[in-house]
Amino acid sequence: MSGALESLKVLDFTTLLPGPFATMCLADMGADVLRVTSGSRPDLVEFLPPRLPATGVGAVSAYLGRGKRSLALNLKDPRGIEIVHRLLADYDIVIEQFRPGIMTKLGLDYERLKKVNPRVIYCSISGYGQMGPLRDRAGHDMNYMALSGVMGYSGRKATGPTLMGIQIADIASGSNNAVIGILAAVVSRAATGEGQSIDISMTDGVMALNAMAGAAYLAGGEAPGREENWLNGGSLYDFYATKDGGYLSIGSLEPQFFRTLCEVIGRPDLIPGGVQPKAGDFERVREEIRAIVRTKTRAEWEAIFKEVDACVEPVLSLAEALEGELARGREMVVDVPLAAPDGSDVGRGDAAGDGAFAAGVQGAGIASTIKESGARGAAGAAGGGGASGKAAGDPGAATGGIAAPRATVRQLANPVKFSRTQASYAFAGVKTGTHNREVLKALGYTEAQIAEFAVTGLFD
Repeated sequence: MSGALESLKVLDFTTLLPGPFATMCLADMGADVLRVTSGSRPDLVEFLPPRLPATGVGAVSAYLGRGKRSLALNLKDPRGIEIVHRLLADYDIVIEQFRPGIMTKLGLDYERLKKVNPRVIYCSISGYGQMGPLRDRAGHDMNYMALSGVMGYSGRKATGPTLMGIQIADIASGSNNAVIGILAAVVSRAATGEGQSIDISMTDGVMALNAMAGAAYLAGGEAPGREENWLNGGSLYDFYATKDGGYLSIGSLEPQFFRTLCEVIGRPDLIPGGVQPKAGDFERVREEIRAIVRTKTRAEWEAIFKEVDACVEPVLSLAEALEGELARGREMVVDVPLAAPDGSDVGRGDAAGDGAFAAGVQGAGIASTIKESGARGAAGAAGGGGASGKAAGDPGAATGGIAAPRATVRQLANPVKFSRTQASYAFAGVKTGTHNREVLKALGYTEAQIAEFAVTGLFD
């Protein structure tokens, strides 16, 4: 079954996290994504460990680059601009993440590209948007969170705002809104025949996440402070330390869940006060619950609450979450094929060469992350051995009908579950420029021209 977005072709000029995560989601759902990046100014994400030894690609790059081909281009070279213009005939969705104004300087802004292809959909992701007082200002995830108002009522009164382990502005705002915006523009284009530009500000996106507090304030309510409402520490809805240094998340907001919580911990007398006891009792009740939770280990509480429905769950480590029954049951970890250095799949083509490549992966001592899964050929399964009639170039020819092992890397799956057009994972991310020849040949360039491009700096 083909992917839901198989008709879409995307030119991806983004680096780091927001844009690459967005285009990975599109690729997972079937879009043809071609990354266009500099060959001499590598994406900083490429340096994040660990590095997959067989391909030389960092694990994060292998994830964010999943399913995407890679073209290295010097966009300051007029020949690079000409190649982009040729690509626009088919790749009519563009996503970029430079500071506002950079694509204009390169001659690749929306106004110019829509003259090449009026149907182009052009998505720009930035920290503060393409217009506004901070459009030219640098920033990172925590800065966008800080200016959104979210961190003004997140954290503790005693210690202030706290850092998050994930990039909320980058992904929940930048990546997801880019995907939403692009797909909405595709639907509009199907109706009107016209493309459009999309301006995604990561700060705007986080500001919009102030859904409940923001709506209340703008309607005349009070702006919340830290630990002042039901969901930010102003109620018994909170994290509680266990005897062994673990934590429980107690989210028993509704009366029926709070009743169950109180009954399980042996404090039915707390039921009348609810999850948000009156001011004079709140601190005392919270400390009493903290003391009760500290009498047992996390595992003991987990076993107790597993038998009831009270919105109480253990705080898992990342390893526990990814190796746990929920991730397995929801198929949230998948094995994604690695590509050989030339972009081909491991276990395809020359059996000896690919077998050695796969063996290099396994020999690196990270089998928990990368593994091989061989498939026995039909003749081999029947005991045909070398007389299977396979061609010499067939992966199974030199191994008695057993295909060369196919190396894979474990990665997080796409979280969207379709009933018909399931997400697919063709190959893990590759090195910058892996598909230069393939892409340029398809555009009509000759081998001689491609060789000249390589020695004259076009791929830098």
